[in-house]
Amino acid sequence: MPEAHEPLPEHPVVELTADEKHLAKLGYKQELDRSWSGFSNFAISFSIISILAGCFTTFGQGFNNGGPIAISWGWPIVSLFILIIGFTMSELVSAYPTSGGIYWWASKMGGPAAGFFTGWLNLIGLVAVTASVAYGCATFIDLTLSTFSTGFADGYSLTRVFLIFLVVLAAAALLNIFSGHLMAVLNNISVWWHVFGAALIVLILIFVPDQHQSFSYVFTERFNNSGYDGGATSGAAYWLLVAPFGLLLTQYTITGFDASAHLSEETSAASSAAAKGIWQSIFYSAIGGWILLLAFLFAVPNGADGAADNAGVGGGGVAYIFVQSLGNDTAALVLAISAIGQFFCTMACMTSASRMTFAFSRDGAIPGSGYLSRLSSSKVPANAVLMVAVVSAIITLPALIEVNIGTAEEPLIVPTAFYAVVSVAVIGLYLAFLIPIWLRWRMGDSFQAGSWNNGAKYKWMNLIAVAEIAIISVYFILPFVPQGNPFGGDFSWKFVNYAPILTFGALALLGIWWQVSAKNWFTGPKHTIDEAVVKAFND
Repeated sequence: MPEAHEPLPEHPVVELTADEKHLAKLGYKQELDRSWSGFSNFAISFSIISILAGCFTTFGQGFNNGGPIAISWGWPIVSLFILIIGFTMSELVSAYPTSGGIYWWASKMGGPAAGFFTGWLNLIGLVAVTASVAYGCATFIDLTLSTFSTGFADGYSLTRVFLIFLVVLAAAALLNIFSGHLMAVLNNISVWWHVFGAALIVLILIFVPDQHQSFSYVFTERFNNSGYDGGATSGAAYWLLVAPFGLLLTQYTITGFDASAHLSEETSAASSAAAKGIWQSIFYSAIGGWILLLAFLFAVPNGADGAADNAGVGGGGVAYIFVQSLGNDTAALVLAISAIGQFFCTMACMTSASRMTFAFSRDGAIPGSGYLSRLSSSKVPANAVLMVAVVSAIITLPALIEVNIGTAEEPLIVPTAFYAVVSVAVIGLYLAFLIPIWLRWRMGDSFQAGSWNNGAKYKWMNLIAVAEIAIISVYFILPFVPQGNPFGGDFSWKFVNYAPILTFGALALLGIWWQVSAKNWFTGPKHTIDEAVVKAFND
């Protein structure tokens, strides 16, 4: 005991940073390592959008449904609407920069039920996107090796692609578990890989091919390989059904930008940096992706008749363009650049999904929350990373089912059931976006905006964002070909779009779970600091 005249020992006063104070106001103590810069925050969303992934893997979606105009005109138009969605989400993350992101916003503005459904839609979407990007990466690794070696190409099978997919998932998981700061560094590298890689591909497609298509072909040519309306390129069926199917290329590619929100607790000056990370990743991806896609269209090879080989490209996708226009060696280089970009994208997707899993588990919404919310010694949610990797592998098992959508004489084996996972990923993510965007509009001027906000423009921006998401969600659940329509005469299960079954099935299960159990124990985000401290920060 010190004597009465002796001074009491001094204890150092820990000064909280502005980020830590903002997080405390939201009810959380700083647990994750806040080592990400604003550029790193932008980089993860830019890497997940990945123009080296979506522009390559889903090029055929736009090309076959509408033709070149669905890409040359469709991409910038849809990108503009997605940018508006990004602006509305930037405003929200500036006010609420937490790892929970979208579901936290929904809980704050709409209550526990809104948060519960938003969180599960977001989590389902993030895991499905991780799976689909990793599978696309495996496909392009297989394509690259097949272009180098005819012997390897002859041994193609969906089983081989699936094994490569498992290796991609395992590598991405190990890198994510090692260090959060390492992922920030790798995402910074990923930005420059995407920028310089895409630029090199564009230059190759400008200077190497012997011929190019005309501006008229790229900006006015339209065709319909969907089978709807007898292949007509005019009339209601083309403009209201077929061409919108082609626009899904853009919607699938430019997604996952909510990663900037999920990494906000690890980002310095998060209230402004994460907000900028969302809209800037969309803006620069939209410009870069459009230039890249235009290069693809101009490089479409001619067939034996001297006209553009639309049938060949429609069946073979971008790989057909590269091989026919560039030759095997240069085509393999282009495919390799894309495959590496897709691996960066897989890593970033897993980072985002694991942070969402950590945050949702921290609030007790996922079975096994205590395990999944645990951090490693390097302050990484390693258990959440492993969960994302394992579930991604399980939901991709349908890709092993070989479905011949061709004929017995000319088989075309594709993982049809897996394409539904891609659709569910986009539907899940965008529906999760819709809920807080709508709730913010409903709050009106009572919403307490952060340092980055849309001012009065939210009144029309949020409504446009909600309408766009609602419309594209309808198109994602429609049958992409007439044979997938259960009420048609040529119906066949192998052509079915399983997305509506999976989407409505998941919503039904969540609804039952909420009514029977979850509403009794899920109360929304749980504070990790004393309630009195939260109130003190908010006073």
